[in-house]
Amino acid sequence: MFTGIIQSVGRIRRLEPRGGDVRLSIETGKLSLDEVVLGDSIAVNGVCLTAVELNPQGFAADVSRESLSLTTLGGLAPGSRVNLEKALTLSTPLGGHLVSGHVDGVGTLLERHEDARSWRLRIQAPDGLARYIAHKGSVCVDGTSLTVNRVEGAVFELNIVPHTVQETVIGDYGPGTRVNLEVDLVARYLERLLLGERAADPNASGLTLDFLAEHGFMK
Repeated sequence: MFTGIIQSVGRIRRLEPRGGDVRLSIETGKLSLDEVVLGDSIAVNGVCLTAVELNPQGFAADVSRESLSLTTLGGLAPGSRVNLEKALTLSTPLGGHLVSGHVDGVGTLLERHEDARSWRLRIQAPDGLARYIAHKGSVCVDGTSLTVNRVEGAVFELNIVPHTVQETVIGDYGPGTRVNLEVDLVARYLERLLLGERAADPNASGLTLDFLAEHGFMK
């Protein structure tokens, strides 16, 4: 688990194709790995990866074919900047929200403009994630915990304060940038719980307005 509070911006040192998947070597910058051991989890642009090699400059992790197909990691190149966060501990301040590091989909930045000292971002999410993104709810973008300011269908708007622009890779974003999205963990489980016994039916569809009305969730 993670908090979505980025601890360092690192750089990709090397990508090694290995039998259909990839091993990433990452320089961690100011992120201390003194307490990290082999097998520990580190989020890279919001993707939970397992450290399989440690060195004085950083670590290496294997990225499965599944992760390559569902995230933006396959589009990285040597020199690419990435958000980094070590897994939380019981003493870690939960400054963001609970983040699993399991990316739900890839969004696209539609627009970026300045608003006083902040930036406003408009991001197009995949249609299937729209129902999990709520006004003033939380969303994780490339591993960064952010608050949703506005929602229009599958497009949502964020306000990025100067500190976040400086301390994450969000400062590199421009129209067309593809970003890893993870929706709020509670929203995913709540949808599953509301299905009740229908959750065991492999042919059952997700929540619908008819289903909610039938079970008393709507008037």
